[in-house]
Amino acid sequence: MEELDSLLHQPLRTQLVAFLAGAGEQTFSDLKRQLDVSDGNLDAHLKKLLAADYVATRKESGNGRPQSFFVLTPGGLAALGTYVKTLHRLLPLGAEVSDANAPLMPKGLAT
Repeated sequence: MEELDSLLHQPLRTQLVAFLAGAGEQTFSDLKRQLDVSDGNLDAHLKKLLAADYVATRKESGNGRPQSFFVLTPGGLAALGTYVKTLHRLLPLGAEVSDANAPLMPKGLAT
């Protein structure tokens, strides 16, 4: 069985990488607000993504406090794409669902 990227297979990191893929460069404050997480939680997950080179950062000091900006790297985008493709291969895409809250059942097993 294919394995999912363990770094991305954590809900907040998946959300973070997916958000950056769509939104582009974001400040720490913007990420914190959009993802509704604490400073410490966001910082811990960003450090893991930075160490894996999935996310890059730059600091900008202008008027007032310095800002940190985060952006998805090409490697991070590729990892997200691979993660999503792996999920698609693992999910029963031909599933029949009787209602939106029912679990997915492969064809032939649904009753």
